[in-house]
Amino acid sequence: MPIVFRKRKKIGPIILNFTENGFSSWSIKIGRWSWNSKAKAHRYDLPGPVSWRSKKG
Repeated sequence: MPIVFRKRKKIGPIILNFTENGFSSWSIKIGRWSWNSKAKAHRYDLPGPVSWRSKKG
């Protein structure tokens, strides 16, 4: 199992995601709702350890 480098930089509601190769994707999170540029999917955090995610494109 290789070790993977990941880093997240949060600027307000915008989150920038980096890997060992550099910039990976960006996300926006407002309250319980979020959207990721790489997955192009909406996610809504539900109570407890559950979340709802829309299907890709």
